[in-house]
Amino acid sequence: MPEKSKATTAMKATRAGTRPGGRSARVRAAVVAATLAELAEKGYDQLTVEAICHRADVNKSTVYRRWGGVDGLIADALALSADQPWPIPDTGNVDEDIQLMAHEVYTTFTDPGLRTTPTALIGAALRSDLGAEALSAFFTARHQQAAEVVMRAVERGQLPVGVDPVELVRAATAPLYHQLFITGEPLDERAAHRAAAAALLAARAGLFDATAP
Repeated sequence: MPEKSKATTAMKATRAGTRPGGRSARVRAAVVAATLAELAEKGYDQLTVEAICHRADVNKSTVYRRWGGVDGLIADALALSADQPWPIPDTGNVDEDIQLMAHEVYTTFTDPGLRTTPTALIGAALRSDLGAEALSAFFTARHQQAAEVVMRAVERGQLPVGVDPVELVRAATAPLYHQLFITGEPLDERAAHRAAAAALLAARAGLFDATAP
């Protein structure tokens, strides 16, 4: 069976079963941590199961059986990240909350102490069909979590009833990811502020009205 097919089968089996606990959870955490470390140091082209196993101190047979290969490992790293709680701002003012969310994206991918691992992981996912699928699921989870900010704002009367929370969150952050991973343009704080402000203006103008035909 080709490696990609094996990886897909292994990842589907992991998602379909119960969440691992005990030793299985420890192995998963160690292998994912090793995958991220190898990605940050060497990049996708030099990522190997052998190096990951050596760093995590696990057998290759375990990794191949459970993840299928490096693409399965990248996908699971994203799945594990999506499962982690994400602190959502709650200042009482939706304009500040959306600005803080956009600024977090800016900081994460521009701070020298923070950017290496997430940049390497997303870059790797974009080069793998399995990784791209996991990346899409990751952003879906993040957008749904962040939608709470918008729903609170609607309840407080700060945004119109009917605004699509996910569309607003996506509009406030998507331009930043576009610069980072599509055009490769330098990202600055003004770009983050501009993306958040434009998304809020669009929402208040009714452009994200989920009830519109």
